[in-house]
Parts: sequence; C-alpha cells; structure tokens
Amino acid sequence: MFEVYETRRARLRERCNASGSASALVTRPANVRYLTGAAPQGAVLLLGRTQDLLVYGAPPGTPPQAAAGEGRPDEALRVHAVPSPGGDPAVAAAGLAVSQGAESLAVEEHHLTVGRHRAIASVAPGLRLADVGAAVEQLRVVKDEEEIACLRIGAEIADQALGELLESILVGRTERHLALELERRLVDHGADGPAFRTSVGTGPHSGRRGHRPTDRRVEEGDFLSVCLGATYRGYRCEIGRTFVIGTSPADWQIELYDLVFASQRAGREALVPGAAYREVDRAARQVLDSAGYTEGLPASTGHGVGLEIDEEPQLAPAAMGKLDACVPVTVEPGVHLPGRGGVRIDDTLVVRPEADGGPELLTITTKELLAL
Repeated sequence: MFEVYETRRARLRERCNASGSASALVTRPANVRYLTGAAPQGAVLLLGRTQDLLVYGAPPGTPPQAAAGEGRPDEALRVHAVPSPGGDPAVAAAGLAVSQGAESLAVEEHHLTVGRHRAIASVAPGLRLADVGAAVEQLRVVKDEEEIACLRIGAEIADQALGELLESILVGRTERHLALELERRLVDHGADGPAFRTSVGTGPHSGRRGHRPTDRRVEEGDFLSVCLGATYRGYRCEIGRTFVIGTSPADWQIELYDLVFASQRAGREALVPGAAYREVDRAARQVLDSAGYTEGLPASTGHGVGLEIDEEPQLAPAAMGKLDACVPVTVEPGVHLPGRGGVRIDDTLVVRPEADGGPELLTITTKELLAL
C-alpha cells in the first residue's frame, strides 16, 4: 500500500530535477502527509540526492508511529528524529541535504517563514535555495480512487449527522448548541473530527458564509442554514443545506431558495473534464447575477477539497486552469439578505466524464426546501 507514496515522491523529484534541484524540502503539513502517509506534528520531508528522510522533532525514544498520531509513515521511508530539544526539523533537514552532497535545495517558499528561511541559509551557507512553488499542491489536485473513497465515507458521515439532527426538535435551541451537537455526531459516526468549524445560522444569520454560531435561538419561520464537514483518514469534505423552521415557507423564502438551487444546479452540471474553472464559476454566478444579486456574492462559488478543506482548484472568476477527471470540488453558491437571512446550498462532488455518468455527488442529503 505504500507504493503510492513512493510514486508521489518520484513525481515531485522529476519536477525538481527539471528545474535544476536534485533535493527538495517539503514543510507544509498537508504536503508532507500526502508524500509520506503520515505527518507527525512539525515533521518535514527531505527528498535527498541519495535518500529520502522524514525528519521530525520528538522526545528521545519516541517512534515516528507514536509521533504521527493518525496514520503511519511509509515503511520504506527512513525517519530521522532531531536529537536536540526544540530543534527545527527543517533546519536539521537542510544540514542532512548538505551531508548527502546537495548543492541546491528546493523549498516551499510560500510556507517557510522568513526566520526559518534565514536559519536554513545559515546552517548551510553553501547551499543554493530555490523555490519548488506549489508543485505538491498541483500533484494533489487529481485524486486516486483510495483518496476519493475516504472523501466518500466522510460525506456519508456528514450526511448521517445532518439527517439525525433534522429529526430532532430544533425550536428554542441555540446555533451554538446545534453546531456542537453536529460535531459530536460526526465523531460518533466514525469521523476523525469536523473538517472545519461547523456553521449554523438562523433567521437573519442564515445564508452567511462562514457564520460563527451564536446564542441566538431558533424561532418559528426562520431560515436555518447549516454547513458542516467530516474528516476521515485525513480527507475533508463539506455539505451545506438550508431549511425553514416550523411553518410553510413564505413566498420570499421559496423564491430565494429556488434561485440559489438553480445556481447550484448550474454549477454542478458544468463540472465536466476540460471545463475551465472560471466557466464553472460563471455558470453558477450568472443565475444569481441575472436576478440582480451581483453584490455580496462570494469570491468563488466552489473549491477543491482533500487533505485540506480549501485547496486547488478555485472556482472563481479569475481562476486559471481546467478541470480533470477525479478532481473533487464543492459547488456552494449562496445569497444573504441583510436583516432577513438567506440560503446556501453546498455539495461535494467528484468530476467524472460523461461516459462514467458525469459528476459524482458525494453529499446526498435532500436539497428539497423542507419545513422542519
């Protein structure tokens, strides 16, 4: 099972060699995990000239499996513990690169702090530091079927947690209480934990992107918007739904909901291999624009998911690039009317060719406007 990590490292090494660096230092935690199978806290990966090393700081005698917490590193990968307490694994890795005869080292400049960059340069003054850029993030965009299976299980857990909440009594409960209950249910059903801070918005708070739950209580006639996600074996998905509490929806609620639903459907239908990121965004955004909701729309209507909840690609007006098959993304348009509330509908899907049935919907909780 560990061959996949060796293959990923080989692909990164090819990119580094093409840019003139025989060695690379990977420090971003999600990238380290992607290339090794596990990321002990603070660990870094050295792609060396003669040997790849997982370098981590831990008390003496602590095996990497214990330090990793969840998952375990590739057994074919040699591990190196920094012996001095408080030592920086990245700085230690640079020294190890020099000992392997490296003349240049490609680093993730977008992740390294200035201080850490200077420390690496000071411990290895003869080492030329180059920028590997977002090479690992680009490798992570297209998922293999094992990664997609983890996302699929995470989506099933999130669907189950949300479905159970909808069967309970909601009126009188606070946004904060509902969010905490959802997160508990995620763990009860097998998630590593929530993929991000769960958002529950009621009444005038509903439909707000990234709303942090408050002590406002659910009232009859409210819109209730929920956005949650589960992490399973490190992979994160998300789902967002909007409901009406207690009574039949008002005309304005039905009209707004139908509009956002049409926008979200247009975005989902645009998810085909070869589609430009900006065209998917445009498909969803145009529905809202044509109805007069041009202001206050989010910067993007979707994004990639995986080891991080918000990763490449970005489905945004200025985004460059085209979709490939086996790329999981969210489609999540929404409208919020200040003082009244709003609607957000959010799904996680995997881009699939038409011959395979088109985009695979991972989050299957109903999108019908329910009165709870």
